[in-house]
Amino acid sequence: MRRLAPALRLDGAEADLIDLIKSIVAACKEISFRVGQGELSDVLGSTLNENVQGETQKKLDLISNELLKDLILETGSVMAISSEEEDSTVAGNPAGKYLVTFDPLDGSSNTDINSLIGTIFSILPAPKGADPADPTIFLQPGTAQIAAGYILYGPSTMMALTTGKGTKMYTLDKTYGGFLLTTEEVSIPGVTAEFAINMSNQRYWQPPMQDYVADLLKGKEGPRGKNFNMRWIAAMVGDVHRILCRGGIFAYPRDLKDPTKPDKLRLMYEANPMSFLVEQAGGASITGTERIMDIQPVDIHQRVAVILGSKHEVESCLQYHQA
Repeated sequence: MRRLAPALRLDGAEADLIDLIKSIVAACKEISFRVGQGELSDVLGSTLNENVQGETQKKLDLISNELLKDLILETGSVMAISSEEEDSTVAGNPAGKYLVTFDPLDGSSNTDINSLIGTIFSILPAPKGADPADPTIFLQPGTAQIAAGYILYGPSTMMALTTGKGTKMYTLDKTYGGFLLTTEEVSIPGVTAEFAINMSNQRYWQPPMQDYVADLLKGKEGPRGKNFNMRWIAAMVGDVHRILCRGGIFAYPRDLKDPTKPDKLRLMYEANPMSFLVEQAGGASITGTERIMDIQPVDIHQRVAVILGSKHEVESCLQYHQA
């Protein structure tokens, strides 16, 4: 099994990009340790604060955010960072080559029940000569991503990573403290019989998604002619990890539960990096009307609808939206 740096070099990654990814990984190894300690290290539970999204912050949200921010900016190769937990962007080295966006702890509501959580990140090119304090430098479509990945804190700590040369899986070997390449080429099966969606919001969905899921639930007797199983982890990293491992479709569609926030997931921190990983593994990722990675962002905290996973099933869902 190859270690992280040699595997990245074989993919043609530049030395400073490898160093940046290693810094992100170093922060995530510390987060993994804190998560593993749980109640023993007094890191569970909520704070009295809300983030810019209006969500109550968990203690581990803040700890994870600070760890990532500090280690990423220390590299000197990053012009600025953008985090789900920061109101605005944070300036770094004006001469830095990269921008980094991240969700420091996806699914943090799961921390108190010892369920799956993770860190999601995306690396973008930094415009030369730009102002590091200017948030608009981050407004690049997902197709501009240089690398993206997530670290899943589960029974084992695993990382899915792409630099545009396919998606690879790494597992943290705690005997020596580094990640080892455990899946050389992730390939999502094109056909699936599993879907992941929050059914409690069904009554708020738009008609195309209502019709699509209704037909899935009809099973063999319905127009799809087969039975589907539903899986829902309530953390995007967990649901996407399952899709990368064995296929499936994940959806967080637009709904009218809160008309001021029809979309749930963040384009920059969640949708784009996950779409990059899924597409590089042979899957597809859309909003229901367009490819996610083609979207031109207008705000660093922009939200979008997300439908991703096995290509054939995503295309089947798209047909309902185009009818």
